[in-house]
Amino acid sequence: MKIDLNADLGEGMAGDGAILPFLTSANIACGLHAGDPAVMDLTVALAIQHGVRIGAHPGYPDRENFGRTNLELEPLELRAFVLYQLGALDALVRARGGTLGHVKAHGALYNRAAKDLALARTFAEAVRDYRADLVLVGLAGSAQLEAARAVRLETAAEAFADRRYLPDGTLMPRSQTGAVLHDPDEAATQALQIVKDREVTASDGSRISIDAQTLCMHGDTPGAVEIARKVLEILEKAGVEIGS
Repeated sequence: MKIDLNADLGEGMAGDGAILPFLTSANIACGLHAGDPAVMDLTVALAIQHGVRIGAHPGYPDRENFGRTNLELEPLELRAFVLYQLGALDALVRARGGTLGHVKAHGALYNRAAKDLALARTFAEAVRDYRADLVLVGLAGSAQLEAARAVRLETAAEAFADRRYLPDGTLMPRSQTGAVLHDPDEAATQALQIVKDREVTASDGSRISIDAQTLCMHGDTPGAVEIARKVLEILEKAGVEIGS
C-alpha cells in the first residue's frame, strides 16, 4: 500500500510551515482565490526546504468568497485564468530551483470540474497547453480525471481525509453540518479506510468504493497540523508507504 499526502497551502493561513513535515505534496494557491506573490514565494521556499513536491492550486478569481462560489466564465476566460495562475506560480518555483509537478483546481472550480465534463475539458486543455508533463489531480472517479486522460495528461485520483462524502461519491457541501471532519482521530480513521480498504463511509452510513493515489488534508481546516500528524501516524503504523 502506498499513498501521497497533500494539503492546500499558501492561502494566508498560519501553520503552513508546521504542516509541511507531514506531507509529500503541496498544492499552492496562485493568488486569485487566496494568497499573493509574497505568500506564494514563501510557501514555495518552505516546500522546497522540506522536500515536498510542489503543485499549483488555481481557483476562481473570487477572493471575497475564497474561491468557493461558482462563477460563470466563458471557456476562453477560464483558460486564461488557469494559464495566468500556472505561469505565476511556476516562475516562483523555477526561480528557487524547484520544479512544478502537478495541478489541482481549488474549491468551487474543483467541485464543478468533478461533474461538468465540458468545464473539466477546458481546464485540462489549459494545463496540457501550459505543460503536457504536469499531473492533473482530481476527485477520484470524477469527470475531471476523465477529461484529463482524454487530453493525455497523467492523473492522480484524490480522496479526502477531512471531508465527509455523500452517497454518490461527491463531497458534502461545506454549507451542510458535518461536511468537514475536525477530529484528528476521525480523519485518521477515514484516511486508513480509504487507503487500506479502498472505500469510504458516506454520510448515510453506506460504503463507497474509492481508488485514490493521493490523500488531501486542507491547510485551512482548524487543527490541520494535528490532523496531518495523526493521519501520518496511523498510516505508518498500518505499514502504508508514504509517497507518490
